[in-house]
Amino acid sequence: MDFLSKFRERSQTPMVRLLSLIARVLFAVAIPAIAFYVLYLGFLFLRDSEASRGTIALVAIVWGVGGVAILFWIFNSFVERMPAAWTARLQPFVFVGPAIAILTWYLTLPALRTFWISCFDRNGPPAGLSFVEQISSNSFVGLDNYVAVFTERLMLEAFRNNIMWVVFGSTLSVAFGLVFAVLADRSSYEKIAKSLIFLPMAISFVGASIIWNFIYEYRPAGQPQVGLLNSIVASFGGVPRAWPQWVEIIPWNNLFLIVIVIWLQAGFAMVLFSAALKGIPEELIEAGRIDGANEIQIFFNIMIPYIQGTIITVWTTIIIFTLKIFDVVWVMTGGQFGTHVIATQFYRQSFTAGNKGFGSAIAIVLLITVIPVMIYNLRQFGKQEAF
Repeated sequence: MDFLSKFRERSQTPMVRLLSLIARVLFAVAIPAIAFYVLYLGFLFLRDSEASRGTIALVAIVWGVGGVAILFWIFNSFVERMPAAWTARLQPFVFVGPAIAILTWYLTLPALRTFWISCFDRNGPPAGLSFVEQISSNSFVGLDNYVAVFTERLMLEAFRNNIMWVVFGSTLSVAFGLVFAVLADRSSYEKIAKSLIFLPMAISFVGASIIWNFIYEYRPAGQPQVGLLNSIVASFGGVPRAWPQWVEIIPWNNLFLIVIVIWLQAGFAMVLFSAALKGIPEELIEAGRIDGANEIQIFFNIMIPYIQGTIITVWTTIIIFTLKIFDVVWVMTGGQFGTHVIATQFYRQSFTAGNKGFGSAIAIVLLITVIPVMIYNLRQFGKQEAF
């Protein structure tokens, strides 16, 4: 006991605390650095190797999964052999170190590189020049591309359309998901109903767009209409149209594209809302009924306030989807007929027009737009015990 007491006293001395801090800092830096270096070596091999595709695929799997697992095992074994107090202090860095390295390599560094490219003209940074020489070159334009992002006509159109996607797409997805959750929970065919409503989530955005292309299919006058919507319109004496391409109602033709995301995301919202609704104490609902509240009052005054946190979380998640929307617009209209969004403009400028600087500026603006919503969403996740 005397030995343990002396060890505890010595472990609290300023020198030991300083050494502990230094060791923690070194581990926090060394583990991601080593993991980063190993990942970098694998990347060089995959990029430059002339081996067969099968060999490259095998190396990618072993390097990506097995390499990180081996690194974790080595560092974790080393840390676990240290005194318990040091193990408790250093082990978290063993867990998060490789993840930090991967996120740095695949997310942070590309984002910084994209911002750097956005400060140059359409050709990007001149190759073979130093940092100072690149800034001094004629291709360096500073923040001019960002000024263009917020003044160019098509970009303003894209911002307007993205706002429509956020307002109508996320709001209606949440509203329909909530209504479906309440109705399905009270149905005797709950499982079947939920399965059918959730089924579109199993379809990719591209696949859903192709399905809805058939629904909106338009044939010129005099030909039989094979699209579901135009067949219904024609049967009631209406005028068939190419609905997403209806230029006379721009920008409201975007609503025909937004419907697709509502169809996809309502099932996602329904599943989460159904789980949250089942967590409402039955006694609370019964108390409301005893006090004379009808079902509508129970819905608005008991259910919605009780699951408010879940509603906000689902809402912000769908907002992120709609801010980044690309697949649906590209497959349905290619961004024509007044349907451009930020992501389609980024693609056109970067890969069609070959304007690297302007395209990179659009990408950075989209990233900055999504980040506040993601931060808020993560905070909501942290507050919800259900997640």
